[in-house]
Amino acid sequence: MKRVGIVGIIVKDNKVAAKEIQSILTEMSDIIIGRMGIPDRVNKFNIISVAVAGDTESISALAGKLGRLEGVSVKSAITSFEIYE
Repeated sequence: MKRVGIVGIIVKDNKVAAKEIQSILTEMSDIIIGRMGIPDRVNKFNIISVAVAGDTESISALAGKLGRLEGVSVKSAITSFEIYE
């Protein structure tokens, strides 16, 4: 059983964190359904929205790894919606 959720990522300095973010997302790709990136060129930050499906521990691990990066803020929301595979 997997829970469905969203991980929201705000990246303040893309040059510093881009490679690390990509590496973590690749490492945790088994729980990622899809993602969307939105650059705010005026205010110089980026928003990444990642749709996930996994156990609570895996989703929290993804958010935790991302949140430890310098210049990155993360919030996750895990719904009560469950899928079975």
